[in-house]
Amino acid sequence: MNNVQKDAGNRLSCPTVDDAEVEKFDAAATTWWDPRGSSGWLHRYNPLRVAYIRDAACRQYGRDPTQVGALRGLRVLDIGCGAGVLCEALAKLHATVVGADPAENLVQLARFHAMQSEVQVDYRCATAEALAASGEQFDVVLAMEVVEHVAESAIFIQRCAELVKPGGLAILSTINRTFMSFLFAIVMGEYVLRLLPLGTHQWKRFVRPGEIESTLARNGFRTVDLSGVTLNLHTAALQLSRNFQVNYLLTFERPKH
Repeated sequence: MNNVQKDAGNRLSCPTVDDAEVEKFDAAATTWWDPRGSSGWLHRYNPLRVAYIRDAACRQYGRDPTQVGALRGLRVLDIGCGAGVLCEALAKLHATVVGADPAENLVQLARFHAMQSEVQVDYRCATAEALAASGEQFDVVLAMEVVEHVAESAIFIQRCAELVKPGGLAILSTINRTFMSFLFAIVMGEYVLRLLPLGTHQWKRFVRPGEIESTLARNGFRTVDLSGVTLNLHTAALQLSRNFQVNYLLTFERPKH
């Protein structure tokens, strides 16, 4: 199938795309693959989310997560893929990966990095709406650290749902809308520790787990897992937990029938 190419007019009329957010991330493209740059937090988080996605997909499709090719034969879509940090890791597990993002500079960088790394990823400068309109569906659809940056989260989540095959999975990673998330994700993360550039997040756009669950339940999905993400103070590593006050991961299944 031909790549879905970005059309500026369509992007501007897309109800979920915030062009200011797209431009902000596009401007940071040159540092995306630098673990010490503005995307450093993403690189720290990546091993955890790769393992979470791998394990969820293996449970769903009866695979062995210890095998190098654990995701072989599965079509995985990463919506809001940025410059491909997650896409490349999943491709190395032998998944057939499509990465989509409306930020043109990021997509170009993702293609270049994949070529340099000799990793096969199908990158597209496209929105969730454009992909859904094309009729494509995937075994696993990912929206990782994206929901909090779109203009209309409920509509965006619905478009993601349309892209999941019957029997497939939707996996999301985002930030809860709580006092703790304001304190840690914005005040500490952006202003005190400078883990993220100032203005990366808007607290009002954070989404509670129940809001995502309600949207996907209306689309016939069932919740498979809800896991919080916290920092281990002894090892300084990110880990799964039962604390959902700030970052969390959600897995949903679309029924086969």
